[in-house]
Amino acid sequence: MSHKHESLLHTIAMGPLSANIHWREVESMLAHLGASVAPHHGASFHVVLNGVEGFLHRPHNSNTCTKQDLRHVRDFLLAAGAIAQTGSDPEEA
Repeated sequence: MSHKHESLLHTIAMGPLSANIHWREVESMLAHLGASVAPHHGASFHVVLNGVEGFLHRPHNSNTCTKQDLRHVRDFLLAAGAIAQTGSDPEEA
């Protein structure tokens, strides 16, 4: 995995979440992790990683992901085992 993807994964996993991450960076990172990312309907994407299926949504009015979008990506990565669960949400601290 490239340093850029590793850094993005760490940012998403450990937070605090930035509001300056572009969807194409997230999509590229998912592909490098081995995920299958396919357009589904409208702004949603069907993502399969490590046998876990999910739907993620591309930002509607900009290319930049919101913190809520990134929380959904984090939850999916946790479910797929791509990041370790720490037991607490860094956003709540």
